[in-house]
Amino acid sequence: MLKESLYYSKILLFGEYGIIEDSMGLSIPYSDYNGKFLISNDNNEESRKSNSQLNGFFLNLKKLEKNNSLPCSLDLESFEKDLENNLYFDSSIPQGFGIGSSGAIVAATYDKYCNKNKIVSNKNILNEKILELKVIFSALESFYHGTSSGLDPLICYLNLPILIKSKTDLGTVGIPNSNNGKGAVFLLNTGETGNTQPLVQHFLERCKEEGFREMLKSKFKKYNDASIEAFLKNEGKSLLKNVKSLSKVLYENFQPMIPKLYRKLWKEGIDSNSYYLKLCGSGGGGYILGFTKDFSEAQLKLSSYQLDVIHRF
Repeated sequence: MLKESLYYSKILLFGEYGIIEDSMGLSIPYSDYNGKFLISNDNNEESRKSNSQLNGFFLNLKKLEKNNSLPCSLDLESFEKDLENNLYFDSSIPQGFGIGSSGAIVAATYDKYCNKNKIVSNKNILNEKILELKVIFSALESFYHGTSSGLDPLICYLNLPILIKSKTDLGTVGIPNSNNGKGAVFLLNTGETGNTQPLVQHFLERCKEEGFREMLKSKFKKYNDASIEAFLKNEGKSLLKNVKSLSKVLYENFQPMIPKLYRKLWKEGIDSNSYYLKLCGSGGGGYILGFTKDFSEAQLKLSSYQLDVIHRF
């Protein structure tokens, strides 16, 4: 019988793209969506599809093992047997929405099949262990995205908010409790999936341009890092001021990452000050993050869209 372990989705509140270039990031677990390993008895279409995807992941792990580049010890024999017995990942996490669907699979695989020197998830985990896990997860998740920071599986595995100060400095962090304030952070569902790989590729190409790199340093990093500090200190006014500036920077410099149908909406938020939008993950579809000083006002403005509140302030 499989142990019932749930792996939650994650939301990268701040730091999309910026963490590739060493600005700060803040990622939180999001329990509304989750997934777990199950053995299928009725072998329906959904479980067959998941089983086949897991099989691709498994074959990649075998290849890594063969090349001596598997970053941790995994019991691949057991994994293979379970796959033959119709193992699948039962998940409510939408794929291609930027909230960690592949991260949850990677975290679950490590948790279930790591058979030596496994780093156990707990509240008092040391920062050096977090970094070790990040390296392991980065190698495992690259199967899904070509390259991976390892952050998504890390959040899914630890189920704790993580503050990323730089590539080598990250740790767990306490975040303010959600209260009954008027202000809110919310998710807006675009209803379309995004494709991470080409967008990350586009970003890396742009990083070769001096002007773009300069904008990342002088504007993006400045407003991104200030937003994180304001959020962690629960300073609503400062948070909204910096998120507005960040939303502008994204609108002016990250157009390919903003789905076409939402560019006008994005601009309307900035102009009206009713809400400010920013990318959630790599963009191109999936969810968009919203910040507002008055959620009921934002709801009126965005009444045609599905909004989910993730934090009140």
